[in-house]
Amino acid sequence: MPIAMQTAPREQSAEDARLAALSYVGEAFALAALDGIDGEALAEAALCAAMCELVALRGEDTAALVAERLAARAAAGEFSVSPRQ
Repeated sequence: MPIAMQTAPREQSAEDARLAALSYVGEAFALAALDGIDGEALAEAALCAAMCELVALRGEDTAALVAERLAARAAAGEFSVSPRQ
């Protein structure tokens, strides 16, 4: 009986991993919307969950730096889906 070949997981670049992760998060938002979950509530919960994960992985100081960078990017309109006036 032949032995099945097992393949190692494909190596992903950091950018590929971020894009895949963003796809998963987008799917979670879509599923939550189908269940009637308010988008703002889900967004805040997702940010809190993400911060907890960052703290667990990298510590409070690094998580705080990420939050600061995200705040600056949001203020600059990087996450806006419509043109700023």
